[in-house]
Amino acid sequence: MTDVLRRGRGSLTFSFLVQGVAFALLVTRIPAIQDRYGVSDALLPAFLAAVPILAGVGSVSTERLVKRVPPSRLLRWSQPVVLLALLGVGAGERMVELGVALAAFGLAVGVLDASMNMLGVSLQRSYGRSIMLSFHAAYSLGGIVGASLAWVGAHWDLALWVSYLPVVVVLLPAVLVGSRWYVDGGDTGPVAESGAGEKAGEGQALAFKLLLPLCLVMTVAYIGDSTVSNWSAKYLQDVLGSSEQMATVPYNVYMVTTLVGRTLGDFGVRRFGAVAVVRAGALVAAAGFAVVAGAPGAWVGMLGFTLLGLGLCVLVPQTFAAAGRLFPGASDAAVARLNIFNYVGFLIGSPLVGALGDLWSYRGAMLVPMVLVLVTLVYARSFAAQPDRYGGGHERPRTADVGRGSNGL
Repeated sequence: MTDVLRRGRGSLTFSFLVQGVAFALLVTRIPAIQDRYGVSDALLPAFLAAVPILAGVGSVSTERLVKRVPPSRLLRWSQPVVLLALLGVGAGERMVELGVALAAFGLAVGVLDASMNMLGVSLQRSYGRSIMLSFHAAYSLGGIVGASLAWVGAHWDLALWVSYLPVVVVLLPAVLVGSRWYVDGGDTGPVAESGAGEKAGEGQALAFKLLLPLCLVMTVAYIGDSTVSNWSAKYLQDVLGSSEQMATVPYNVYMVTTLVGRTLGDFGVRRFGAVAVVRAGALVAAAGFAVVAGAPGAWVGMLGFTLLGLGLCVLVPQTFAAAGRLFPGASDAAVARLNIFNYVGFLIGSPLVGALGDLWSYRGAMLVPMVLVLVTLVYARSFAAQPDRYGGGHERPRTADVGRGSNGL
């Protein structure tokens, strides 16, 4: 490993951490945001759905932009926009201002998520071993920090902008400095050039067919994740009768267990393989939803969210890693397309749980993602290591791109 790769891994890890902080500060304060702007329960799902829709637009745009602009540059400028948009959510007073801030947040998050995972996949290929879970572990750590700061804000009854401003003031310059060491990979061509087919049309058709199982798993994983991030606070407060302060805790518990699972996950992948790790994660996540649905009180609900964190944490990083293995010559395009289904999952999961909760019950609504996450078991073999065009699987070291520079500019 060269110093360029080590610095690149460190700076990208910090970027994942910062995004975890920002996202947690947004989703754990949804009840406070709703109260500040007077958003009704009927209108809240529309606001929650708008963010992943616009993020999907940002991800689609990223697939096109990376043909001309390195992912490192897209990440460098999209992350500050996310932080400023977060501050805008906390500082506004009218509903239209909330809409503008959330729109900016969603578009920038789409670009950020896609470019961040592009860099992670290319670094894993250069390292020649599983490291993707470590990046997402940093995201989980950031989520813990963000949820803890949200708890402080709720405990002291701080205005949203008071909670958000110090975070933005500290993290915005830090990510700009850290972005100097991002490492771009060399695989920025379209999927048609990935070696999946000799002709462009055949390559694209085969690419979609190979990517489809991973798209389904990504969708299911984010239906589960969005259920926790968007509804855990309201579920604990409205269904299980907790206080507003305690309602911020489930997401924190969830992020702690995802941190533990992702920290150990890379070792599990190296020891048992991605297929076994993904299957185990799906089973544990299904058990977590069952416990949440049947919880008699807040503390048992916490146990369910603990299991959810341990189970869901491995699915998303391994899905991105599998896409990179399937299309080693076009990993950026594959990751951008796969990332869209991140937001499809959020778009389905949040309104689905809300609608079922209103029409039926929130306890019953939790059983739907439980069933969906078990779909992952059907497609687990898609995560098996695939030989790439260089003749090896994901564990084979690859240093051909090491000398390409630290920021692609």
